[in-house]
Amino acid sequence: MSRDTVVAKRYAKALYSAAVEKGITLEVEEQLKMVVEVIHSDPEVKRFILAPRISESDKLNVLRTALQDKLSPILMNIVELLVERGRTDIFPELLDTYIKIEGDALGFGDAKVYSVYPLNEEEKAAVAAEFSQLVNRKIRVTNEVDPSLLGGLKVYIGDTLYDGSLASKLERLEKSFNDKHRR
Repeated sequence: MSRDTVVAKRYAKALYSAAVEKGITLEVEEQLKMVVEVIHSDPEVKRFILAPRISESDKLNVLRTALQDKLSPILMNIVELLVERGRTDIFPELLDTYIKIEGDALGFGDAKVYSVYPLNEEEKAAVAAEFSQLVNRKIRVTNEVDPSLLGGLKVYIGDTLYDGSLASKLERLEKSFNDKHRR
């Protein structure tokens, strides 16, 4: 386990415990998703946050202004602490770990579903229902588009991959042909 993973896990546990005390675990999850999206999805914001020549206090002032009234005080404290310590790189891992801790506590499983096109709510619900039965947990679906799949789906639940993609099926078919021709 990398040092970043250990650090992210420690912060995620502390954040989840504080969120449980306040009764705002799901709200904190949504707010943390927003923080990750803001900091890591926008190249200009990411460059600003990671810039070594900009002081932590300047970074904090900008973040406080941008995130004011959008984050719970407990999450804002974590954001400030990670910025002060130069650890903004662990936000995505912090989010993943927080979601896992929350899911375990609430009996959820989170599925990251890759598809060729964006799934609509009905399709997400069908995937959630199918995999809920398979893993005996309520499944929440996050969808990402991956045109390289050609068709079908790839579903990650925790560390397990359920690969029903056309690209994967074609690879297996090609491998079986190659194995037969070598004999």
